[in-house]
Amino acid sequence: MAAKIVVTDHGFPSLELETNLTTENGFELEAFELDTEEEVIEHAAGAKALLVHHAPITETVFEEIPSLEAVGRYGTGVDNVDLDAATEHGVQVVNVPAYAGEEVSTHAFALLLSVTRRIPAFGREIAADNWHWSNGIPMQRLRGNTVGFVGFGAIAQRFREKLSGFDFDFVAYDPYQSAEEIAEHGVEKVSFDELVGEAEIVSIHVPLTDETERMFDGDVFERLPDNAILINTARGEIVDLDALYRAIDDGEIYGAGLDVLPEEPPAPEDLREHERLVYTPTRGGTPRIDDRPPRIGHDGRRSRAAGRNAGEPGQFAGRLSPPIDPRSPAWARRSSRARNL
Repeated sequence: MAAKIVVTDHGFPSLELETNLTTENGFELEAFELDTEEEVIEHAAGAKALLVHHAPITETVFEEIPSLEAVGRYGTGVDNVDLDAATEHGVQVVNVPAYAGEEVSTHAFALLLSVTRRIPAFGREIAADNWHWSNGIPMQRLRGNTVGFVGFGAIAQRFREKLSGFDFDFVAYDPYQSAEEIAEHGVEKVSFDELVGEAEIVSIHVPLTDETERMFDGDVFERLPDNAILINTARGEIVDLDALYRAIDDGEIYGAGLDVLPEEPPAPEDLREHERLVYTPTRGGTPRIDDRPPRIGHDGRRSRAAGRNAGEPGQFAGRLSPPIDPRSPAWARRSSRARNL
């Protein structure tokens, strides 16, 4: 009997790529659109691997599906996967570090222009039959500002390329990259406090972790320049939304462009309408229908079929859960499952 791979949820118009690769390599593919822990446990029972977009892969999922050996996330962030539980149960977790980098970086640029040029505000005024040159002024000038990247991975690097030509200075806070690596992109490595003190444009590109949750709170907004613009295409929980609203109302920062929110979809009463606030519904990573982003199913799965670890150089998939100690109980569970597959 062929080992089963389950796509818990995906949102793609087609899974032809995944179907072909799993069939070629002797696996059986089942695909669903699952929203809850209970649904995942019910439909993924007996699966060897999961391909996941937003479905919660919790400690209970790992406990109830002992056959699991791998979880692949369609995306960079893995905050919907319990990495500690994965490691404890001997399950390898992989992501796609460059997932939708072209699209997200373009969307970050679009949000920046929308906030600085007040494009949504102009549109609302015109639709309300209020056509006048003074609507929406004053506007921000981009040229000569300092852009600060919080996290300087593939998406931030591509965004930096797209910002060339505006006579910006560039700084980045990223504790996982050296100053030399960051300098290769024409960007100066700084501390978080230094970035907050000097960047007029701040773009967030970090995953959601215990360290980054509410990283941008009232204290940070007070220390940002009063003409600062915040762009968030990463995770909504990184920004304290109420503190952001207060900062804009009190003139502590200029405005913000948000593609992500702490609660999605948000309750209407949780959103504030403001001419210097731009929202989009987590669409930054949406590609053209015929321009699909790199997939775990393509490179991570193929590399395993060839006897290599997903995440080796040249692969899109990046290993996230630590290697398993062969002396540990987790390794024993993995070996036992492998013998029974």
